[in-house]
Order: sequence, then structure tokens, then C-alpha cells
Amino acid sequence: MKKIKTSPLLPKEFVVEQISENEANIIAYPFETGFAVSLAHPLRRFLLSSSVGYAPVAIKIEGAKHEFDSVRGMLEDISDFIINLKGIRFKLKNDAKEAELNYSFTGPCEIKGADLNNDEVEVVTPDAFLATLNEDATLNFSIKVFQGIGYVPSEEIREELPEGYIALDAFFTPVRKVTYDIQNVLVEDNPNFEKVVINIVTDGQITPLDAFRNALEVMYAQLAVFNSEISIKSPVTIERAEESAELKKLTERIDELGLSARSFNCLDRSNIKYIGEIVMMSQNDLKNVKNLGKKSFDEIVEKLGEYGFEVGASLSDDVVSALKKKIEAE
Repeated sequence: MKKIKTSPLLPKEFVVEQISENEANIIAYPFETGFAVSLAHPLRRFLLSSSVGYAPVAIKIEGAKHEFDSVRGMLEDISDFIINLKGIRFKLKNDAKEAELNYSFTGPCEIKGADLNNDEVEVVTPDAFLATLNEDATLNFSIKVFQGIGYVPSEEIREELPEGYIALDAFFTPVRKVTYDIQNVLVEDNPNFEKVVINIVTDGQITPLDAFRNALEVMYAQLAVFNSEISIKSPVTIERAEESAELKKLTERIDELGLSARSFNCLDRSNIKYIGEIVMMSQNDLKNVKNLGKKSFDEIVEKLGEYGFEVGASLSDDVVSALKKKIEAE
């Protein structure tokens, strides 16, 4: 007979298997059947979408006005230069959120990622190729590097740039690949428990373990909304909330209707103080208010309608009871 449980088994084993500097396996077990994939799939999504990284968002090249231009003495066109630049991964130092990096190169030379290292930035792809200059070339350029998450198209960056800068599509995500594998694991005499192996590959801006920790923090923060003290509203709760809003309007004084002096004075002299009192009256009762003529009657009906009510409207017993208590307490 299958053992009866009152709560799922909690996994206790957690292992980080370091494959290389930028690749690791995150392993956890044992999970109940189906639990491993339920956790692994959203974690993969968070790793790919919420990991913080750095990317060049704009470039200014001396002598170039747009991305289809060229620079004398540089083998690559500006468009090829930009494509190569996107393959270079930066990491700002001192926890900086953004930086403007200025460079100057004189040919002949071949510029690679390592040549862009300076006091403000570390290039984590030192062998990435950028450009080739001949012996007569001088290349001066500035790069704006920002911290961010996900992907931001150049159209959303262009308007905020200083004159002379070319906007770039920004790929911030430092996580290159995330895959997971669900394996069976034996617990006592039951082989149907699960082990999850999450493989994470980063570009070097962040370690796989730090990326995993950050994803967990974001996931916990997103789920925290369900742990607030705001209770889930049942249909009865919603109905009562609507009644409460209705009651608030009904217990407002007739001044709120914006009536003419004649109409207001007729109601006031009859000791009608609240909007709810008019709503509870029949049309005949309202017409019989002393000195209230047809013009005033029509005005009151119109103003009441603008306020969301009508004379003789049906109200719930709870609203009527609360309204009467309010009137009696006057």
C-alpha cells in the first residue's frame, strides 16, 4: 500500500558542480514527482530574463555620422564595427551603473577586446575581435556602457543620446544558456523521486552560481506579493465592498448634487439631508415634498441620475439598515 502523506518531501541535497569558470551544474534532490520541473522551468526563465549585465548602448566614432558610414584606414565598415562591438562583453568596475569610455588607436594594429580594458571597465571577452587599422589610420571613438536586464532595442535608446552618438541594440543578459534535466532518484524503496540538474553558462560578467542566486532573489521577490496581508476576495467580500462604496455615496449630503437654491431649499426644509433619503423615496413621495414644483422635481431626478442613482431604486437590506441608522443618528 502506498504510504499516505500529509506534506511533500523536502529536498535536502544541494550540489554545485563547477565545469569551468563560466559553466556550472546546479543540482538538487530529492523532489516529489512533478515538483522538479515545476521549479526548474520558472528558474530557467528568471535566469534568462532577469540576470543583470552590461552592454554598450551607444557609440560615437570620430569622422562617422551613421552606422552605414566608413572610417578612412579601417578595414571594416561602421556596420561591421558595430556587429563586432556587440560581441565584446564589458563589466564595469566599482559597482558603476554606467560609464562613457573613450579610446584612441593608431595603426597598423588589430583591435581586440583586451585592448579596451581600462580603469573603468573590464572586458570579459579579451579575444573578441573588433577592427583592423592600416598604417595610416587613426581611430577615435567613445562607447556608452550601461547596466541593465534583458534586451532593449536601439529605438528606445536613441532619443536620450547626446548629439553624435549612434544608438545600439543592447543585449544585457549575461547568461548565455540554461538547460535542465530531470532524473529519477531512489529514496528508501521508492525510485520515483526526482533530481534536477540545471546547467548554466554565462559570458563571464557573472558566475553561474551568482546568476542562480540572483534568479532566486528575483523569484522570491515576485512571489512575495502572494504573501501579503491582503486577503483573497470571495464573491461575498466583493459584494460587500461594492455595498460599502454605494453606502458611502448614499450617506453624502444633498449638497453634493449641485442643486439649484430653490430645489435644495425645498428638500432642506423637509429635513431631507442625505442623498440616500431621496433614493429611498418613491417618485410620488418626492413630488409631494412641500413647495417642490415639476421643474425642481425634474432637476433632482436628473442630478441624482448623474450621481449614479434614481428615485425609488432598490437597495439591499444591509444598505437600507445602515442608511437608516445614519439618518436616525443625525
